[in-house]
Amino acid sequence: MIQRSLKLPGGHAVDYTLKVSPNRRTIGLRIDANGLTVHIPKRISQQTVDSLLRDKSDWIARKLGEWQERAQPLEWMDGARLQYLGNEITLTLRQDDRNRALEFDGSRLHVAQPDPEDLKAVQRKVAKWYAAQARSDFTRRIELLSAKLGVPTPPVFLSNARTRWGSCNSRGEIRLHWRLIQAAPHIIHYVVAHELAHLKEMNHSPKFWAWVEKLCPDYQKSREQLKAISHQLHLM
Repeated sequence: MIQRSLKLPGGHAVDYTLKVSPNRRTIGLRIDANGLTVHIPKRISQQTVDSLLRDKSDWIARKLGEWQERAQPLEWMDGARLQYLGNEITLTLRQDDRNRALEFDGSRLHVAQPDPEDLKAVQRKVAKWYAAQARSDFTRRIELLSAKLGVPTPPVFLSNARTRWGSCNSRGEIRLHWRLIQAAPHIIHYVVAHELAHLKEMNHSPKFWAWVEKLCPDYQKSREQLKAISHQLHLM
């Protein structure tokens, strides 16, 4: 996976992710909440990729614009609807002389601070709370699935990556995007299983997907559901 940027006709540049897929025979373009991804077969020159992107520049610009319009930023105000573990919860704000720790009662996330209209402060506090929940949830899942896979529990770190929900490097370190805690548990389970499977196979070969299936038998459904909601998870 390679991050690239190309200057298109008209002077503006588009960033994209380049993925080489040995089994592909044609170039494929995909645009979603993460931006533009270009899938290419082996031995396709960069010049060929650039030429195709220039030819498709109007389509690319239109589709990227559609995603930007769809992804309305979250309004950090009293009564805002948030997602947590696949469920909708309500953000409540109230004035308090002190900055209080956030409280969650199962359906509402309560924020109390001296100035409840300081929405930047609200956003920071809520994001910090979500990250703390993510760390706890992800760590527990990593421990359980590592035991099932028969490997030592790897170190886990939170990520804020723009283009991926998880990663596993050659040192066996796993990174998971904290915003993933908004998704339903079975989707989180799939992402954790996906990254742990890389401890067995550092590729996406049939052997790799067999390990994923061992940990998450219904992974294909969860994978498609994650793609469908990715843009929503990035709104926070």
